Amino acid sequence: MYDALVLPFIEFAFMQRALAGALMLSLSACPVGVFLMLRRMSLTGDAMSHAILPGAAAGFLLYGLEIVPMTIGGLVAGIFVALGAGAIARLTVQKEDASMAAFYLISLALGVMMVSLRGSSVDLMHVLFGTVLALNDGALTLIALVSVTSMVLVGLFWRALVAECMDPLFLRSVSRLGSPVHFIFLGLVVINLVAGFQALGTLLSVGLMVLPAAAARFWTQRVSTMCALAIAIGFASSLVGLLLSYHASLPSGPAIILSAGAIYFVSVVASPRGLLLSRLPKSLHRAA
Repeated sequence: MYDALVLPFIEFAFMQRALAGALMLSLSACPVGVFLMLRRMSLTGDAMSHAILPGAAAGFLLYGLEIVPMTIGGLVAGIFVALGAGAIARLTVQKEDASMAAFYLISLALGVMMVSLRGSSVDLMHVLFGTVLALNDGALTLIALVSVTSMVLVGLFWRALVAECMDPLFLRSVSRLGSPVHFIFLGLVVINLVAGFQALGTLLSVGLMVLPAAAARFWTQRVSTMCALAIAIGFASSLVGLLLSYHASLPSGPAIILSAGAIYFVSVVASPRGLLLSRLPKSLHRAA
């Protein structure tokens, strides 16, 4: 048991770095995912994860696989798409989900084309799916900064974030924080996706944000408990996924996301609010 579960993280520095990066991502991204889910914006998070691709690709074209240029490019692209989609939704007849979808499709195609102009298929796979087992000091530093920033901002604006999830119109009527909190939240989504991109790539970074949050929703209704449980599920998914990757020679990023997916499906079936237990009292009542 020790050799299977602990030894890989003792013997290999790359496993230690991967675990540290994945745990820090879970700590910051999973609570953001809870608010994303409560706002019914989970697919918006997926669109935003693709929106950072052109910026990261621009950094790649200019400097290669360097973390700072790709991160700055991803941030700029993500902020541009978030603000652009929001502006179109407010100034035209188009809804925000449609404008976000349009930006997402354009960004994905543009980013893939930009990477393909200079890089190989290996570079494209690196950008799209990440390399959590190859995290360096720069990537870990970025993830740590994003994690600390996210926790501080969520702590400072906790009540406003919860209120906006429940009744955004009420929050705007009683507080000036309504609109600022919305953009702060979008900023949190962007920076966590940029940090997750370093480990999981643009296609999978949203998975560690949304899947643990979606699974936690089946177990509790309290937002604070939901955030804590989502973090715990993120931790478990990261640990199990990395061990599966090590022992079964699987790609590490997909293994982490599939582990989170397995926990989600268990929650769908076996949780107190899942398919089985939520229907059990009604079945017993009808039988009686």
